[in-house]
Amino acid sequence: MLKIVKDTAKSLHSRCTPVEDPRSKEIKATLDEMTQYLKDSQDPAFREKNPQVREGVGLAAPQIGINKRMLVIYYPSGEEDGSYIQYQLVNPVIVSQSIRQCYLVNGEGCLSVDGEHPGYAYRANKVTVKAYDALKGEDIQIVAFGFDAIVLQHEIDHLNGILFYDRIDKKNPFKEIPDAVAI
Repeated sequence: MLKIVKDTAKSLHSRCTPVEDPRSKEIKATLDEMTQYLKDSQDPAFREKNPQVREGVGLAAPQIGINKRMLVIYYPSGEEDGSYIQYQLVNPVIVSQSIRQCYLVNGEGCLSVDGEHPGYAYRANKVTVKAYDALKGEDIQIVAFGFDAIVLQHEIDHLNGILFYDRIDKKNPFKEIPDAVAI
């Protein structure tokens, strides 16, 4: 099982290097292992047997000690068909984002952060991301809104050495931005 690096590690506060060969077998194996970790973390029976594992929807490579620009996302889409939002992104780049902001009312969480960090982490309500998706084996473009946009930005932040609590206003953590979308 993967070991999650905690936010006290200097490596989580450093910018990651690009993946030179996103199609390599080693990269794909790592991304598959990261995806399996997320799947297991969402299984209540697995968590009962492994109480140290917390439920997650995204995982970036630096969170497992690999400072390369890659991440995985896996969570239910909320659609009646039982589908999942899932990506294995290599070298993702946010190419555009909305001016309108959004935030999670109950705050963000992170598998690498054990402590409490109350407050709103504002992010763009809409983002467009380009990356190589190892699941599809091709370059893709994702347009995401709301929660989906938050998850992508949170994981991409990890690749830039930024943690969600770095985005919380230190003087006024629950400051409300006019017209921001509360999720």
